[in-house]
This record gives sequence, C-alpha cells and structure tokens, in this order.
Amino acid sequence: MMDQAVRQLIAEKLALPVEEGEDKRCTLKEAIQRHVRAKMVLNMSAGVGALVYELIRAFWNKQPEFTVVTPSLNLHLVALVKNRLARKILTSFSGINYPSPRPCPVVQNAYGNGDVEIEHWTMRTLPQRLLAGAMGWDFMPTHSLIGSTMARDNQADFKTMANPFGGEGQIGLLRALQPDITLVHAAVADRSGNTIITYPLAGDAYGAWGASKGVIVSAEKIVSTEYIRQHAHMVRIPAYSVLAVCEAPFGSHPIGVTQLGLPGFEAYFSDYDFMTEVNNTTKNEEEFARWVQEWILDVPDHDTYLAKVGGERLVYLKGKAAPDAWVPETISEAARVDFDAPPNASERMVLAAAKVIADRCTEKGYITILAGIGLSNLAAWLALYDLRAKGQEAEVMAEVGMFGYMPRTSDPAVFSLHNMHTCKMLSNIETVLGVNVGGAHNRCLGVLGAGQIDAAGNANSTQISDKILLVGSGGSNDIANTNQESIVVMNAGPNRLVEKVPYITYAGTRVRTLITDIGLFEKLDGRPTFTLTAYLPSHAEETEAQCMERVTANVGWPLEVAPTLQRLDVSDHGNLTLLRLFDPRKFYIDG
Repeated sequence: MMDQAVRQLIAEKLALPVEEGEDKRCTLKEAIQRHVRAKMVLNMSAGVGALVYELIRAFWNKQPEFTVVTPSLNLHLVALVKNRLARKILTSFSGINYPSPRPCPVVQNAYGNGDVEIEHWTMRTLPQRLLAGAMGWDFMPTHSLIGSTMARDNQADFKTMANPFGGEGQIGLLRALQPDITLVHAAVADRSGNTIITYPLAGDAYGAWGASKGVIVSAEKIVSTEYIRQHAHMVRIPAYSVLAVCEAPFGSHPIGVTQLGLPGFEAYFSDYDFMTEVNNTTKNEEEFARWVQEWILDVPDHDTYLAKVGGERLVYLKGKAAPDAWVPETISEAARVDFDAPPNASERMVLAAAKVIADRCTEKGYITILAGIGLSNLAAWLALYDLRAKGQEAEVMAEVGMFGYMPRTSDPAVFSLHNMHTCKMLSNIETVLGVNVGGAHNRCLGVLGAGQIDAAGNANSTQISDKILLVGSGGSNDIANTNQESIVVMNAGPNRLVEKVPYITYAGTRVRTLITDIGLFEKLDGRPTFTLTAYLPSHAEETEAQCMERVTANVGWPLEVAPTLQRLDVSDHGNLTLLRLFDPRKFYIDG
C-alpha cells in the first residue's frame, strides 16, 4: 500500500507538465497596443523586425517621442527618425549597413534638422549599461570611450576616475541603463515567455533582464514548456520578465536567424536583396517615404508582410542558411570573375595590408585578430590563411560573439551565416570584446577602418560636425582602447588623412600602423606620429617619384618620410584569387 501511495504522490505532485505558466500569447498588434506607451524608453535587441514594423504602424501619426536604444540604426529602423517616433536614439551605428557601411541621408537629414537626437555609444558600452541596470548596479566599469569625443559628449552618463586600487591609468564608469520595455525576436519561446535566443548572442539578453516594465517577445515558433526544459541551457529570458509572446515566423526579416545549437529549428539567411532595396531608398527622402508606406503602413499584419515578401524568396533564404550553401554560391560567382586582370588600387592595398598583418602577428606573437568591416576585414581574412599555411596559431573574431571562424568565400559580410558555421566558440559581445580582445591576457591585434585619421592615429568614423554624421563607432572604440595593438586600413585622401580629426571615435594610443592605397605609415621608435616607411604603387609600372606625388597630394598633415623607403609587395597571385572569391561582386574592392 505504501508503495502505491508513493507512486500516486509522485504522479500527482512531481510530474512535469507539458505546458506550464500563464498563457501570454497574443498578436503583434495586441502586444504593442497593450504595453507600449508614448515617451517610453524602448530597447530593441538586434534583429527585431516584425515587432518594429508593428510599433511603427501603431504610432506613425501619434508622435510618441520614444527614447530608443538599439545597437544599429539602419534598415527599417530608419523610419524611427521620422514623424517624431523617436526623440532620442542611443546607438553605436547610424547609417547604411549593406553592402558596405556609409552615411544614411535620411538619418543625416533628421539629425541635421534637429528632428532626432542621436547619442553615440559603442557596440560594447550599450550592453554594459544595460547589464548594470539588470544587475541593480548604479554603474559599470569600462575601458571603452576613454580618450574619445564620446567621453566628453556623454558626461552625464560616463565618468572617468583614477583606479581606486592603484592600477595604472584611468577607469571609465558607465551609468546603468534600464529601459521601460525591451523588444526581442527569438528562435522559440513557450506560451509563458521562457525564451531561447540562438547564438551568437550579440548584446545578449541584458536589456531584457533589466527592463523595468518587461519584455515583448516575438518568436519564430511557440513551443511547449517540455521543449524548453529539454533545451534549458539555451534559455536566456525567463517567463517572469515577459509581458507578451507573439509567434512570428521570419520575424527577424530582413535579418537572418541562426539555428546553431537548437535541433529541429530552421534557420534562414539575411535577405541581401531586400536589405539593398531598403538601403537604396534611404538615399532619398521621397523614395524612403514610399518604401515606408508600401512595406509598413499599407501592410496590415505580419502574415501579409510575409506574403508580400513571397514564399519562394523565404524558401530560398532557408536553403541559403545551410552550412555548405557557400560552395555552389562560390562556383556560381567565380564564373563571372576575371581572375587574370591585374589588381586595382583597392586590391593592392588589401594584399599589402594582409602581409603587414601577418608579419606583425608573427613578430609580436599575436594570436587573435578582430577586424572591422570592409577592406580591413578582407585583409585580416587573407592574413589568417597565410598564417595558418605557415603553421602559426591565429584566430579571427567578430564582435557579435564569433570566435575562431574560418571565413567562407562568396560573401564578404563579417556576420554572414556562412562564417558562423565554422566558429569554434559562439558567445556574446561582452565575451569577445571584453575578454578575447580586451582581457587581462589578450594577445589581440585589431585591424580597423576609419573615415578620417590624423598623424597621431586618432580616428573618426562618427561625425564631421554637429550637423553632419558619418556612421559611428560600432566596436572600433572598444577594440582600439583595449587590445595590444591596432592597424588601420583605409583609402587615403586630403579629407581623410587630416591634420586633426573633428571627432575622435577612437584614440590613436594603440594605433601603430596605417596602411593606405598610397603607402604604409608607422610610428617609429616610440614616436607619437606617423612616418611614411613604404609607398604603394597604384599599378605595376608606377615609379617611386610618381607615387610620392600621390602621397603628397593625399596627406593632410606635415609629412615625415623615412630615410629609406620600401616598395610594398603585392605579387601574391594566390591571395589575389582568394580575395576576389571573398568579394566576387566587388562590394569593397571595386577600384
């Protein structure tokens, strides 16, 4: 009898329910209407699509003047600068993001006219502020921002002080940030809101943990609590934080979603054609207004949006997310590439930079490389394969949480899903930028780009004046402030190599080398400014004298030249072929 009673007690009291918790399921429209109010501080995690579309529809003519926190202000989020949807935006990037980063005219106009205030932060400091808010701390220490114009402009929320424990240098203090509501798009969630976000985690769930009123979750699929328990190691948001759960397949579109670590869930690739279309319209106010009307305001709900995107395109995006999809893409793209053409100026710079990067890693013992977007990234990729061919340990990383990836051909985008399949570790921004790049025992070389740079290595990618924007820091300040050394790769020009940058995105303290399409500049013998140590011909026949004419015309600071100039070598045909396979459509290496 006792055995039967125990069994009955176990069955009645200890059985795990298949479904559990309050049912918070609702439509996207209902979630926004019930929980979002004007003047709120809204945090938008990376990849939020369907919820943002619904937010814009709900508040388009109501001038809600939100304060928006988002890692990047681009694509459909650009609509937030219109119609007083947002009065202030805290971000690390505000511009066109694909196929290459550049200023966004619609954002520029709104900023220049005073229609929206943009606070410039970095890819790491925004999550740090959100984590402090989630932990109940008043502030969070950081090494980012120090020495930049952001440190000056954000004094209300950033302070510096001497290390209280006697260490060298100063420490930065970031004020905690607690949004009212965080919008998240996830892989799956149960009906109560236990939420799984697939890796890499980028800014992680810090903003969700600290949201004072709660989280609105859209998910590719609503699953059982039983499923959640089976994958509990991937749950990042607990149900008690969640206000509403909305099922929204392809709810991150046009951004892709990974399935890494989550069996039975289908990933999909970023929709590059759609992204290009959106970004092209942001070059013109009227074109962008028409796009907003067509793709957001005239679309009543998410199902209609997906129908408009088209089933065939959605199936294609799922197929493109397969781990080996890059192989047929490469073969297809290679058929249109002229591999016998001599290298153009951009290609010559990347080839030269790759050799400098590989040599520096060998000389200094650097084993990790974090590169910016574009030409600097392509140079780092070539250097990685050169180092590996020599048997030298080397790993490349990307800020969103990618470590140890082997870049695939056909797609030069850093955060391509093709590359994510090759990672040795997937984590978040704080792990990559805080530990792998800037940790106590880091052996990291940063390879960065810039809009402008001065002779001391101070770089600007944020703004030309208080009216004219560039794009922002992204993770460049976090990298340059904490790694062992930085190399900058960028095209030269009298308005790019300037005597003094108008805005310091990252200080030149750790920048020791500058590689441009005219030559190599280095800080010699501990000097604080650059010396030209090698010239880079624009074509094989260009003489040193001709190249020096270009150098003089394109350097805006008092030029210092080494007693003996070298000629940079770009003769590696194998690397040229690989470079053209990395960027077959010439997004970055066009001229």
